[in-house]
Amino acid sequence: MEQERDDLLTRARTWLAEDPDPETRAELAALVDAENLPELASRFAGTLQFGTAGLRGELGAGPMRMNRAVVIRAAAGLAAYLKKQGHPNGTVVIGYDARHKSADFARDTAAVMVGAGLKAALLPRPLPTPVLAFAIRHLGAVAGVEVTASHNPPRDNGYKVYLGDGSQIVPPADAGIAAEIAAVASLDDVPRPESGWETLDDAVVEAYLKRTDAVLTEGSARDVRVVYTPMHGVGRTVLTAAFARAGFPAPVVVAEQAEPDPDFPTVAFPNPEEPGAMDLAFATARDAAARGEAPDIVIANDPDADRCAVAVPDPSAEAGWRMLRGDEVGALLAAHLGRKDATGTFATTIVSSSLLSRIAGASKGVDYTETLTGFKWLARVDGLRYAYEEALGYCVDPAGVRDKDGITAALLVAELAAGLKERGRSLTDLLDDLAVEHGLHATDQLSVRVQDLSLIAAAMRRLREQPPTALAGLAVASAEDLAEGSEALPPTDGLRYHLSGDAEGTVSAARVIVRPSGTEPKLKCYLEVVVPVGSAADLPGARRRAADTLAAVKKDLAEAAGI
Repeated sequence: MEQERDDLLTRARTWLAEDPDPETRAELAALVDAENLPELASRFAGTLQFGTAGLRGELGAGPMRMNRAVVIRAAAGLAAYLKKQGHPNGTVVIGYDARHKSADFARDTAAVMVGAGLKAALLPRPLPTPVLAFAIRHLGAVAGVEVTASHNPPRDNGYKVYLGDGSQIVPPADAGIAAEIAAVASLDDVPRPESGWETLDDAVVEAYLKRTDAVLTEGSARDVRVVYTPMHGVGRTVLTAAFARAGFPAPVVVAEQAEPDPDFPTVAFPNPEEPGAMDLAFATARDAAARGEAPDIVIANDPDADRCAVAVPDPSAEAGWRMLRGDEVGALLAAHLGRKDATGTFATTIVSSSLLSRIAGASKGVDYTETLTGFKWLARVDGLRYAYEEALGYCVDPAGVRDKDGITAALLVAELAAGLKERGRSLTDLLDDLAVEHGLHATDQLSVRVQDLSLIAAAMRRLREQPPTALAGLAVASAEDLAEGSEALPPTDGLRYHLSGDAEGTVSAARVIVRPSGTEPKLKCYLEVVVPVGSAADLPGARRRAADTLAAVKKDLAEAAGI
């Protein structure tokens, strides 16, 4: 024990000697002086692992936290990788959000790139992640870095890497970069000049805004009232500029969440999907309605504005508004693009609703495919025209941004809502139409957040060793261990169950996918039930059957997984 204590303190002091940040140096020095061994053990239990999601973790001192020392090593590893890939003096574009330390991490990355002989171009201020993804191809860069933790809690930050095609890294690039990071012996070996990189001006933002015109049809309806929240993030100025450019009325912005704030003071989690996150937006919508200016829709971006949430009026809901699920918005946008005679491939992930396959099948000139979870996979689909994932991510202009983009998605939703409004209809009416045409595809999630990651591994092990044979009384027709991979999909840690319909024909099919989250300490289970619908009059009963079946599937699955 004494030797372990001495080794831990030695590692902490070695790290402390190299740490370039006065804040984290003071934090770590206090822990060393107090010999706070449990906290030091947590911070020095390993290193943050660089993967296809880049880096993401809690801010703080030590190799298991996000800090300048970790970022400098990551940047040095990326620079070495790019040079070995034949880009000895290419340009790396660097963007960042408004979280704590984001600007510092971005400047450190720029310094490391210049020190390695590459060129670095820093975005002019905190901006949405889609602007960075656009800028990579627009500027002909060999790679891009976005410093963001997206919708994670305020204490987190992250480091997302894109290659020159404007899409996020996938294997084997992640392993190649990780190996170069591991090869960085000392920060003293990493040159970091104090200047030499370019800070871009607003021309890159203007170029992005000009590109947003591509998602709209010239002369389409634009009369729609929108309440908008950037969720304390960086989306407001770009989204409102895009709406103004397109000729939409100015959105009513949720005042309490309008300005970037890294502490996210009005929400427990800065994620539109989390309970309570949309409360202020709904209150703003009710206030507007009381003034006689009732909104047609509510739109929210997550803090880095790559995701887009949509809510619709619903008198039966307590708040008077209902958040649409990502699968519902995904289906609406697909139907809208189909009616614009879009051609190419519509793509979604294995955890998203199968409704997209039905819509694609009914659209002339449209193919359909599925990928693993994440836009790093969706962006690589050949002939991609449209992609979405159920976690509120939509790519509606892959020629401009080959990643999810909450700004252009918001524009397309607004155009759709305006066109329906012009005909006396709504997004809800179109969802009803899709249910009648293709069957009601109802989805839900069972999501369990843990402190102890071993609980997730235990749940996955239990399901593999004792797989369920039925859920909600529906037989498991097939079970796949996604870790084994297939011709269509690379291996991933997940399980997929296809369930048979019931004997009465009230449920035609169901599906369950279970996987650990790639970015949060969560076990996520994705559920879908398909209920046949003969006419609009059948919808209320179909929704009740779907809700009851989903609740029963959720209950049985939780029991089977031991969660």
